[in-house]
Amino acid sequence: MSARVVRRSLAVGLPLALLSTVCVAATAAGSQDGHGSGGRPERTARVTGSAVLGDVPLAAFSNGLLPGTVSDDRDVMLGGIGSDLFPTGRRGEFWTVTDRGPNGQIKVDGKKRRTFPVPGFDPAIVRIRVDGRGVEVVDSLPLTTRSGKAVTGLANQASRDEAPYTFDAQTPLAYNPNGLDTEGIVRAADGSFWLVDEYGPSLVHVSSRGRVLTRYVPQGLQLEGADYRVVEALPGVLLHRKINRGFEGLALLPGGDLVLAVQSPLSLPDEDAGEASRNVRFLRFSTKKQKVTAEYAYRFDPVEVVDPGEDDTSELKISSVVAIGRDSLLVEERTDRSARLHRVTLPGGSGILGSVWDDLATSPAYEELDDPSASGVRVLRKTLVVDLGTVAGVPGKIEGVAVTGRDTLALINDNDFGMTDGAEAFDANGRLVDSGIETSVTLLKLPRPLTG
Repeated sequence: MSARVVRRSLAVGLPLALLSTVCVAATAAGSQDGHGSGGRPERTARVTGSAVLGDVPLAAFSNGLLPGTVSDDRDVMLGGIGSDLFPTGRRGEFWTVTDRGPNGQIKVDGKKRRTFPVPGFDPAIVRIRVDGRGVEVVDSLPLTTRSGKAVTGLANQASRDEAPYTFDAQTPLAYNPNGLDTEGIVRAADGSFWLVDEYGPSLVHVSSRGRVLTRYVPQGLQLEGADYRVVEALPGVLLHRKINRGFEGLALLPGGDLVLAVQSPLSLPDEDAGEASRNVRFLRFSTKKQKVTAEYAYRFDPVEVVDPGEDDTSELKISSVVAIGRDSLLVEERTDRSARLHRVTLPGGSGILGSVWDDLATSPAYEELDDPSASGVRVLRKTLVVDLGTVAGVPGKIEGVAVTGRDTLALINDNDFGMTDGAEAFDANGRLVDSGIETSVTLLKLPRPLTG
C-alpha cells in the first residue's frame, strides 16, 4: 500500500483540524551546518526543511466553508494551495490561495477540452502554520460574491476563455462571470486581501472574510453579469493575454502600492509571436488612487538558462514577485521543472504605460523585440539571487515564495490537486488516479542576505 493511500485511510472519520496535520521531514543539501571543508561557509543555497500536506477530502473542505457546494469530489484531495505564499506576521504562519480548482485537458476529436471534475469547487484563501511538528490548516476563507454565493473557478466568457467541460470532457458546463482563477495573494494593513486572476486578467480586492469587493479588469473586457463590482481600470492591451497565462505574481510594496506580473508574454501581434517572446509586462497599481501608475518591461533569461532540459521558450513563466524593499522585488522565472530568483529594482516614472508599446498598431510589437533596449525600451535590470534548479530538495512547479528572514525563504509548489492531463486522469468509475505529487512547503537558506 502506498504512503498516500495509508494517509487516506487514517484520515477517515477525523475532524478537519486533524486532517490538516502533515508530517515534516528535514532535508539538507550538503552539510547540515552549512559549512564545507575547512569550516568556511558554503556559498550556495541549501534546503533546511520540507513539509508535506496531508490528505484532506476536497468535499469535506469545500462543504465546511460553503455547505452543499461539492456533491462529489471524485476522490480529489485538497491541493492547489501553492499559488502563492504570504507571511501572516506570526512565525511559521502564511496565507496561501488556491487556484480555480481541479482541472485538466482531454482531447476529443483531436481538440483539447478543458475539464472541471469538481465544478462546484470554490477558490479559497487558506492560512497555514508550519512548525517543528508539521503544517496545519489554521483557517480558510471561501471567495464569495456580493450576495454571499461561491464565485467558483469556472471560466467567464465564451469569447475569451476555454469552454468548461465535465471530468470526462463529454458534457459542457455553464460559464460563470463570477469565476476566478486566483493566483497571487497579499494582505493589506486594513486586513483585506488583494489577489490576482488569470482569466481577466484581473486584480481582485477581497474583504477580510473573503467577499469580493472590486474586480479590476482591462479596459474593453465588457464582463457582464458578475455579482460584485467590476471596474475597467487596467490597460486594454492585457486583453491579449495568452489563455491561462494572465496575472500570476503579486507583490505588496511597503508604501501600499501593488506590483502585478503577467505570467507570459502577450499574444502580440499574434499567438506565434507571444509563444516565441521573452518580453513580459509588470504593472504598478496604486491602491489609494485605484489605478495603474506604471508599466514595466521585463525580459526572461533564455529558456535553456532557466531550465537546461527545456528548449521551448513558451514554457517560461513569471509565478512569484515579492517585495524586498521600498522599490525592490524578488522575481521568479520558471518552467514547471526549474526556477531562478532575481533581485529587481523598480525605477521612477510610468515606464511604458500609455506609450506606443500599449498601442496595438505598433509594429513590431514590444513582444517581438529581440533587443528592447535598442528600441528605446527600458528593461528592468536584474541580479540573480539563487538558481533553485541547482538546489537539492527543491520540488518542481514552485509558484509561491515568501521571505522569512534576512537570508531565508519559504517556497510552496502547486500540485494541481493531484491531477494530470488526459482521459487516464480518472478510472472507469470516475475516481481520480492521483499523480502522487504532494503540496509541500520547502525552507531555504541563502548564502547571503537578500538586502545589504
